[in-house]
Amino acid sequence: MFRISEAAAVLGVSADTVRRLVDGGRLPAHRDEHDHRVIAGTDLAAFARAQTEEDERTGVSSARNRLRGIVTEVIRDSVMAQVEIAAGPFRVVSLMSRRAADELGLEPGVMAVAVVKSTNVVVEIPDNARVASH
Repeated sequence: MFRISEAAAVLGVSADTVRRLVDGGRLPAHRDEHDHRVIAGTDLAAFARAQTEEDERTGVSSARNRLRGIVTEVIRDSVMAQVEIAAGPFRVVSLMSRRAADELGLEPGVMAVAVVKSTNVVVEIPDNARVASH
């Protein structure tokens, strides 16, 4: 079970947004023994998956790892550009040609999607993660 604040961190939104999703019936929640609203991990995962599937329908690509965010920094030299995107709680940094960055109009404040296609992805479980027994 995830508390509202934990669900917000997972989704990269505010706790108020999660409360609105729950109150609007878009995200199921239950009351725990302390009468706090909690969200089952399976419900949170289903909601997150539905959101990402909706995002994927906006373009055609074989890459499925898409992180929508805002450009926070662009450092250019004569040939290359380093572009930093804040996507929820995540920082994504991309190195590309200066020409590509210029053609895309990448500047701080611009919304962008970091599309990642990798042959190797490492999955870790944070020290503070709760593991549910089956």
